[in-house]
Amino acid sequence: MGLFDRFRGRRRPGRVRGASSDDSAHLRAWAEQRRGVEGFLEPRTLVTETTLLLVAHDGEWTRRRVASPEAAGRLTRAMGMPLYEVHKVGYPQRMRDYQARQRILRRRAQRAADERP
Repeated sequence: MGLFDRFRGRRRPGRVRGASSDDSAHLRAWAEQRRGVEGFLEPRTLVTETTLLLVAHDGEWTRRRVASPEAAGRLTRAMGMPLYEVHKVGYPQRMRDYQARQRILRRRAQRAADERP
């Protein structure tokens, strides 16, 4: 037993968590609460399973695991939204802009909190 083995949990080496029904329920609920949502399929890597990134009209986004690219296609078709492959089209600019706006807002909030007596 290694020094840090007790902190690693009980996962088997080389295995990552797959998609669950909670993941697809989250994606559906998130998309229903926003407008202009598009899906972006992120391929499986050595670290993560296949994921579906949903991006709203204003750039707000969420990401969850999906069982397969086909499952992502079925889910987006059922919700009536387009599906793009990230490795072909890249991430949308509105998503990067949203992240930049959120960073600015977090910094402002932190500065305001630091200035309070």
